[in-house]
Amino acid sequence: MIKLKKRNQENYLVTGSAGFIGMHTCLKLLKENKKVIGIDNLNNYYSRNLKFDRLKILKKYKNFKFFKNDISNEKKLKKIFFKHKPSYVIHLAAQAGVRHSITKPQDYTRSNLVGFANILEFSKIMKVKHLLYASSSSVYGNTKKFPLSENDKQTNPISYYGATKLSNEVMAHSYSSLFKLPTTGLRFFTVYGPWGRPDMALFLFTKAIKNKKKIKLFNGGKMIRDFTYIDDVVFSLKKLIKKIPNNKKNPPYRILNIGSNNPINLKVYIDALQKKLNKKAKKINYPMQKGDVKYTHANIKKLYKIIKFYPKTKIRKGISSFVDWYNDYYEKK
Repeated sequence: MIKLKKRNQENYLVTGSAGFIGMHTCLKLLKENKKVIGIDNLNNYYSRNLKFDRLKILKKYKNFKFFKNDISNEKKLKKIFFKHKPSYVIHLAAQAGVRHSITKPQDYTRSNLVGFANILEFSKIMKVKHLLYASSSSVYGNTKKFPLSENDKQTNPISYYGATKLSNEVMAHSYSSLFKLPTTGLRFFTVYGPWGRPDMALFLFTKAIKNKKKIKLFNGGKMIRDFTYIDDVVFSLKKLIKKIPNNKKNPPYRILNIGSNNPINLKVYIDALQKKLNKKAKKINYPMQKGDVKYTHANIKKLYKIIKFYPKTKIRKGISSFVDWYNDYYEKK
């Protein structure tokens, strides 16, 4: 039987703290003088320099403590949990990318399944007040019923990445049921904005247009996405931290869509980017990629009911903010 010491103060453990959403989440908490423990394995899935530069910003805050660690490493993760005794866990670490999951599925098994199992176990042992974790709109697969609702049981992911995220939801439900661990799974819908991932469309398109290269359009560009701006995502996440599931009759468990509820055609997205850059994109068409879906549209009624907020950043404003960051960041390099 493990005997736990009382926590001296509330603190927040954020996994994937050098990632896109993780960095912005940490920054939000740090600016509010919260104590934040960050974990990231700093892998080379994309530029490590970008991750290091995100960390530089976070390390300016005295209330930030960082550990380079892989969440699949049970022993090291246990030490961090037991030493810092987090009050809240925001689990954003994962092997991302739908296409990468086709060629490197073992990366997803290790991080998204084994790693998440460790997070659940130590959150249970440490009696964490609330575990929030990243799921994905990819769990819906090619479902035809729109807008996509958390109440729809027809979740059929067509990528291994989506399958691991749906597995996370099932695993969390079991811990909530068996051990009354309060969990909230967040199905993110195409998050974009400053400090975004280099493997995502906005980053790739901006880089290509600025360098007079062709942008790749899969399925001939006939794609519609529920693009969600990073500030809206982090605001929602911050509001949800203290909105702890506490249903006496059912497990303290819930799933929420985090989207804009405003699907945008990819061509409209590109048009807004061209206007901001004042440059015309050169395009090349490719067939539909394995694992990709053509259309996403989030029903966010449940999110609004809990936090009274709808993500609201307009696509032109969001793209403009990203391009301003991109230009500033690479001018300094």
